[in-house]
Amino acid sequence: MDWGALSLSLQLAAATIVLLLPLAVLLARPLAWREFRGKGLVDALVTLPLLLPPTVLGFYLLTVFGPNSILGQTWSGLTGRSLVFSFDGLLLASLLVNLPFAVQPIQRAFAAIPRETREAAWCCGLSTWQTLWRVELPLAWPGVISALVLTFVHTLGEFGVVLMVGGNLDGATRTLSIAIYDRVQGFDDAGAGQMSALLVVIAFAAVGGLHWLTHRVGVGRRD
Repeated sequence: MDWGALSLSLQLAAATIVLLLPLAVLLARPLAWREFRGKGLVDALVTLPLLLPPTVLGFYLLTVFGPNSILGQTWSGLTGRSLVFSFDGLLLASLLVNLPFAVQPIQRAFAAIPRETREAAWCCGLSTWQTLWRVELPLAWPGVISALVLTFVHTLGEFGVVLMVGGNLDGATRTLSIAIYDRVQGFDDAGAGQMSALLVVIAFAAVGGLHWLTHRVGVGRRD
């Protein structure tokens, strides 16, 4: 087992969740309830990472993050570090790649809340932000939990974009999926199988726990 790669993968998944979920809530809410010019374009951009091959997405991110790009030069000037082949770039790429996994479950959860519920909260004197925190999020929390689980599991298993943007630097950008690839290339089937089995167990436990929790809450509400 490559414990360093596992630790890095968990750090990347945790950081992605902490940074992405608040942004996903702020983006999903207007997409669920508002009609505005360009909404279809925003929806398409959010969905795009699901449709593009990871290597294609990774190539464009590598170009945008590169040392000759405006973003790459700006980041280097501010931090003294490069975006490509670094954890910083890996995290930024992870935020972009996981957008649909975070936004879409929350968007569906917000869309399922009756509009009258929000209007009733306003009539009771709650502001827009108070309505979000006290009414909407408690009702939409299954979607938020789904987004958390999907983002976490997808980040652990992402390979193509991670390899393109982060490379394979031990202790810096080598995630568990990259470590599995290395073991296969080195004909270490036992090591690759062990790490692959761990990812399967984590994914199964996360998704199974999500379904169990959703079912329990549904039964509790019916009772």
